[in-house]
Amino acid sequence: MTLQELLEKRNKLVADARALNDKAMGESRDFTAEETSQYDTMFKEINSLNDKIKREQDLAAIETALAASQGTRAAQHEGAGADPPPASGEPTLHQQGFRSYLVGSRHIPEAENRALQAGADVSGGYIVAPQQFIASLIQAVDNAVFIRQRATKFTVPTAESLGVPSLDTDISDADWTSELLTGNEDSDLSFGKRELRPYPLAKRVKISNKLLRQAALDPEALVRARLAYKFGVSQEKAFMTGTGAQQPLGLFVASALGINTDRDVSTGNTATSPTFDGLIEAKYTLKGQYHPKAEWLFHRDALKAIAKLKDGEGQYIWRENVRVGEPPILLGFPFMMSEYVPNTFTASQYVGMLGDYSYYWIVDALSLQVQRLIELYAATNQTGFIARAELDGLPVLSEAFIRVKLAAS
Repeated sequence: MTLQELLEKRNKLVADARALNDKAMGESRDFTAEETSQYDTMFKEINSLNDKIKREQDLAAIETALAASQGTRAAQHEGAGADPPPASGEPTLHQQGFRSYLVGSRHIPEAENRALQAGADVSGGYIVAPQQFIASLIQAVDNAVFIRQRATKFTVPTAESLGVPSLDTDISDADWTSELLTGNEDSDLSFGKRELRPYPLAKRVKISNKLLRQAALDPEALVRARLAYKFGVSQEKAFMTGTGAQQPLGLFVASALGINTDRDVSTGNTATSPTFDGLIEAKYTLKGQYHPKAEWLFHRDALKAIAKLKDGEGQYIWRENVRVGEPPILLGFPFMMSEYVPNTFTASQYVGMLGDYSYYWIVDALSLQVQRLIELYAATNQTGFIARAELDGLPVLSEAFIRVKLAAS
């Protein structure tokens, strides 16, 4: 039996064993006694064929090496008789054979088979790819996500929601009075509640099983990494501009449940651009108690507009801090540059924010979970991946934030 016939016989046995196993799994049951016997017999024969194939490959590798050595010496003496090199752009016999091997061709032409064996290592018997792939991926840089890193996070693995009591209206200051009096009666004190109810976030991906087998990179690890990043992006967008309807409530959405419109500052800004006077207004509208942890949040387009602002003598007003080890600052506060901050520079639109983001609360009921689906897409030779998370988020204290708003037209 030739090496090719041994390979074909082994491949058929593997396919039969897989079909037997898939049938039992598809019917959600264990093997019957008869099926167990069949499977064991097939597996024993597969192992036996593997041993025979290994011996044949080792012998073929040694014979090929000897033949190549003799052929080289003969060519050196005769100086002729070698096959001409392939025309420019045409695949070599070795490349053609390798491609046939990859796609599982049942009949590799003898010339291609010899070319493959010529690339076999004498000690191990392996086939060398005609092109080397580097285990790295060329891709555009990922966008930065900030809010989750700075937010206050809670986990509710069993409850449906997280209720947070709030002091909506405080009592007025105490009254100076006499020994026998109790001061004015105060009826301003009132409490409310913020509720965070986790909502589901999901994505499904399918990958070719052939890609899973043959890729230079680990496709499964790559898919998991990209799902994790994309879930982070979806969350960041919601933390910025989510409506609060079946999703988190965003920082740039005016709401009595989040940040009220009384935290919007447009004084000093134009209808098309923020100004330095407008930023100063925003800075000092935020109470000093929030300043130690406060940070600016802008789109790069807004920071570009701010960087271009000049004084009456044509000098740039803002000069970024360039001292090593210190973050860039604007009016004494660090800033974050996010691709997901609104950047529509028209009248009455939000273009930035200053705040203490620890007062943005996030509740997770289900951290990112990736499920592997093997059987569902078996008919199309694919493996599926479903990623799920459940979370909610909202700003819980309005006065901890100031939104930079453009002036009305």
